[in-house]
Amino acid sequence: MSTRPSILVVDDELRSLEAIERILGDLFDVHLANNAKDAEIILQREWIQVLLCDQRMPDMSGVEFTQKIRDEYPEIIRLIISGYTDSEDIIAALNEGGIYQYITKPWHPDELISKLNNAVDMFRLHRENEQLSVEIKLKPDTIEQVLVEKRRILKARYDWDQGIIRSPDSSMNKICNLIRHVAPFDINVLIMGESGTGKELCSRALHYNSLRQDKAFIAENCGAMPDELLESELFGHKRGAFTGAIEDHCGLFELADGGTIFLDEIGDTSPAFQIKLLRVLQENEVRPLGSNKKRPTNVRVVAATNRDLEEDVRQGRFRQDLYYRLATFKIEIPPLRERKSDIAPLAIGILNQAMELFGKRVKGISEEALLCFESYQWPGNVRELQNEIKRMLVLGQNDYLESSLISPHILLATPEESAADMALMAGIDGSLKQRVEALEARILKETLIRLRWNKTQAAQELGLSRVGLRNKLERYGLEKNAHIEPVEDTVL
Repeated sequence: MSTRPSILVVDDELRSLEAIERILGDLFDVHLANNAKDAEIILQREWIQVLLCDQRMPDMSGVEFTQKIRDEYPEIIRLIISGYTDSEDIIAALNEGGIYQYITKPWHPDELISKLNNAVDMFRLHRENEQLSVEIKLKPDTIEQVLVEKRRILKARYDWDQGIIRSPDSSMNKICNLIRHVAPFDINVLIMGESGTGKELCSRALHYNSLRQDKAFIAENCGAMPDELLESELFGHKRGAFTGAIEDHCGLFELADGGTIFLDEIGDTSPAFQIKLLRVLQENEVRPLGSNKKRPTNVRVVAATNRDLEEDVRQGRFRQDLYYRLATFKIEIPPLRERKSDIAPLAIGILNQAMELFGKRVKGISEEALLCFESYQWPGNVRELQNEIKRMLVLGQNDYLESSLISPHILLATPEESAADMALMAGIDGSLKQRVEALEARILKETLIRLRWNKTQAAQELGLSRVGLRNKLERYGLEKNAHIEPVEDTVL
């Protein structure tokens, strides 16, 4: 029996099904259906955890199908994927289909995988919550003990010191010290950094090291929804406030009362929404859509963006008054390409998590593979590294994750792409001769790894004879079979 998460994809377009299967096939058990009838047959036969359904289909819409599935299989996490971004479709999907997320086409593979992994985690959490509810009913005297233990685990997982993986000399040390200093103070924080650098991780560290740690932490991506839907999600709405509002909806600001709300991609919001958010932050109260009554809120706001908000303020794209409300304290997270020393410990930490998730064990990662990772620029940052490690673990057949498992675009990274790393190597201690030799050894090993240790091709590319190459390898002690083993109980 497979231990991989089970995904059902429903789409009437054959090419879309094939593309999604290629992307997801290595990580999930993917079941395909091009109509609702076939999908129901699969649901009766297979244990499905996540449903990914197209919105526009000939026999019935994605919303109609997810609504039906919600009634028959309420535990399945439902997502809608569509090339149409009409706000009524999105609202109907959320209210009627009870979907977890609405994904727009064209989608990026890494983003799709990330959202499906989150959906799988949501499925797991729902089942754990159900089990906990049963245990609480059977043993009411243990409720407080269970809650205390869960809080302890969360606090340890997002501890600023041990919970954020990094090397001893990491540039993240400064960030972690900032988190330690600001977490206890009840002020808003703006986290800046490229996508995938770990902004949500830092926001959770702020929450679980604050005085609000016993209350809710709620995250919302503000760049993924139109204004009306985002306002409804954050502030709530009354029944009949707009088309599709069939019942009252409590907003996230109310749900997070006493705790922390994380507003991701805040720089992508419209000026109209920014005005409404500013009013909420100034007055500490929300007014649901369609209601004349305001409700008090007590939340700490942590916002994040991958944009240069100061430049957006100068250009008039972001309100200056809202910027200063959010940026009471600013934290800027460096991209992974500027944290080369963190790549190895991060890779090991991610591997530990992936082994627990997939139920598959290996002894570690080869030194060659880690060297390839350090030579790559990681435009997707830590999120891209996570996806790569999971992919390698799924494909791996040996005791260690070798460089041969790495995706071609990472494995074939050119020396020019490693120019920044070479510049760093030039700053090592020692004489000129020692520094040049260090660079030469690094170039030799990178070339051999990239060419999968084909010494003939490596010698030709570097302008050396095979004898000359062999002599240099012996001189620098370059070998192929070195491995890095994971450390137990590492958290990310």
